[in-house]
Amino acid sequence: MPDDVGGTAALVTTMRNHGAGGAPSVSTEGDSATSAVPVHTTDRDFTRREIPRGPAPTWLRVVAALLDLAIVALPLALGWAIVDSLSTANGGGPTDRAVFGGASVVVALGLLVWNRGFREGRTGQSAAKGWVGVVTRDSTTSGPIGPRRALASLVRPDGRIEIVRDSTATAEGFIPVAKDTSLAATRRRRLLGLLVLVVVLVFVMLASIAIGARPLTFAEIFHSLFAADGTEADIIVRTLRAPRTILGLIVGITLGVAGALIQGHTRNPLADAGLLGLNAGAAFMVVMAMYLLGLSAPSEYLWFAFAGSFMASIVVFGLSSIGNGSASPLSLALAGAAVAFFLQAMTNAVLIMDQQTLDGYRFWVVGSVAGRGYDVLWQVLPFLVVGLLIALAGTPGLNLLSLGEDVARGLGTNIALSRTIGIVAITLLTGAATAACGPIAFIGLVVPHVARAITGPDYRWLVPYAGLLGGVMLVMADVIGRVVVRPGELQVGIVLAVFGAPFFIALVRRRKLASL
Repeated sequence: MPDDVGGTAALVTTMRNHGAGGAPSVSTEGDSATSAVPVHTTDRDFTRREIPRGPAPTWLRVVAALLDLAIVALPLALGWAIVDSLSTANGGGPTDRAVFGGASVVVALGLLVWNRGFREGRTGQSAAKGWVGVVTRDSTTSGPIGPRRALASLVRPDGRIEIVRDSTATAEGFIPVAKDTSLAATRRRRLLGLLVLVVVLVFVMLASIAIGARPLTFAEIFHSLFAADGTEADIIVRTLRAPRTILGLIVGITLGVAGALIQGHTRNPLADAGLLGLNAGAAFMVVMAMYLLGLSAPSEYLWFAFAGSFMASIVVFGLSSIGNGSASPLSLALAGAAVAFFLQAMTNAVLIMDQQTLDGYRFWVVGSVAGRGYDVLWQVLPFLVVGLLIALAGTPGLNLLSLGEDVARGLGTNIALSRTIGIVAITLLTGAATAACGPIAFIGLVVPHVARAITGPDYRWLVPYAGLLGGVMLVMADVIGRVVVRPGELQVGIVLAVFGAPFFIALVRRRKLASL
């Protein structure tokens, strides 16, 4: 190949053969070689374009390398900033710094392996190379180099690897490695994804136990978990952080699963618990319990919140079933919106009349796992477990409903029964979670879309993924809330709103919301 970096431009003239009816051809005139490459053309007379040959220009390769480096450096820089803010003078401890520093290193290594290894090795383009329009390929075969070779080239340069323009690679027959779409390979990828999520969830839970207003060492944490004898660290871990972490995990799993079910049954990609009026029902009953009975502790008005969600679901399901005898996705959304608006108006009317009720309600409505002990967890746990079992059992029927009611009915599905079972599961999950922690937004809305991007539309996999992702998101948001305003705390509902909104906007911009 020529030595100049820009490559010698080869004039490619594509001419449509109108008279003879023969196949169109491309004539390539280089310095010393001429070849004909068949291409597809339109019925226009002819087109002319230039295809560069040889390696890509140096500036393109440098820009791509710098952008790929920035992708890896971003989590490292963020981790360094967090670790620096957690100095001893600022109330941080060695465990806090180790957790966030280690997490940033793991994320950076994961991005490096995925971006420069698997993605570039199989498709020829890392994220940055795709942005600037260059391809990494084998100079001998003009094909992909594979993940192992791509990662090895980061440590030891490989002379048989070259970087060319995207148009050059396409014209010279570069074909990315096709993704294995067999059933066995898909199942392996999904099981591996679940395993990765479980590992991440365990790490996040350990971080939740380790991080807080009172810095703890690893020795103190280990002693508190396995050999507690009543020290200050033991009390902090066993009575404050452990219940909070377990409750956050279970509520996050519950909200993720409930969000997937709500979007599946309403066929609405923007649906969450608020759409069906469940949060509004819980809020109304909590306000009434505070106003009429003077209740103030979460364990006292928990059952009122659950009852409010349950009654709201009954009203919504009943209103949506009036007329044709069954609840359709559209009627469920409309009835839920009407009930939610009515209950919100009634709640606001009570709050305007009583300042004390307003003071108690405003702490509950932001959503938080702080201040909840095992007493709250044990009260809602049976409902959460039953709701999760019903949700998992109903996923095959939800797959059929996603094909359309006519198709599902033709395949023998009882539409009314499947939708009723789904509403019962949603009510148990959302009602118990809202009763325990207050209305927590964005998990039920965002998590199902992330899970759907990984698993596809199969609810047998989507629901477990949504549950694990919801647990990770809620516990991680709780950990972040303890750090950003140290020594104070931000409620998890506020953290999810602050970080969840930009994340959801980025998700919508990156991929179109699936039509459910």
